[in-house]
Amino acid sequence: MNHSVVSSCGRTDDHAASCDSTDYAGVDWAWEFLRRNEDYIADWRSSVPRHLPCVRLKDGTQLLRLRRRFPRAEKWGLYTFADPRLCPHQAAVFWHTGALKRVVRLAARAPNERDSAGTARTLADFNVDRRAVIGVDGVPLVLMKANGLQVPLEIHGLSVLTAPFAPVFELHDLTDLSEQTELLRHLQRFTEQRPRAIRKPPFTSDDRLRHALIALDESLKGKTYRQIAIAIFGEKKVAEEWHGHSQFLKDRTRRLVGKGTELMKGGYRSLLS
Repeated sequence: MNHSVVSSCGRTDDHAASCDSTDYAGVDWAWEFLRRNEDYIADWRSSVPRHLPCVRLKDGTQLLRLRRRFPRAEKWGLYTFADPRLCPHQAAVFWHTGALKRVVRLAARAPNERDSAGTARTLADFNVDRRAVIGVDGVPLVLMKANGLQVPLEIHGLSVLTAPFAPVFELHDLTDLSEQTELLRHLQRFTEQRPRAIRKPPFTSDDRLRHALIALDESLKGKTYRQIAIAIFGEKKVAEEWHGHSQFLKDRTRRLVGKGTELMKGGYRSLLS
């Protein structure tokens, strides 16, 4: 089966690019489902401006600086609208801090001679894709992503993003200690020369999300459940099982269509890490 994802955004006049989904993070899957939502597409079409330019800093970080808020985009969990015709690898998608379930927060202290070697950091030390957004509150949110993982990093007290700083990590809730520790481990891994990929079991949530996305796309095109099943499982399997005694394949196809529709209509927020 082709693992690229092609979206028509529910319309025949939109031509979205295909994207290899093998290294998708949860936020990428969330965007795939949101960009198919007709209400989101309508809001994006009527937004002014429809596109805000990012600048690339000297360390390679892409930066979007906002001079005002965009409440209609925030309603969808975004700082500003992203183009629904573009897949996650191409679209400038900046999820709002308030929509993300897990965020690493730190205070950036100016390094001094008393700091031990290796204490000071720069964003360039993280050998991953880095996209930063600075909202009207002036606090940078840096989205770091590699190998199907994303770690949002909110940095207080760093006026120049390319400057070195001594990080002081904040912990706000002891009940969240294990998840925060996991995020910090990912950050540490991102400082490796070649960040290691996380091994996933043979059948992961990515496969289920991919199937739900295919089911949603085929449903939006008006396809029957049988046609949807063929697109997901192949014609041979459907021919063998569709009219058998077991209803498993039919029920599974219906559940995938329902799940894809649910994720498109707001359930995508559950995928935001």
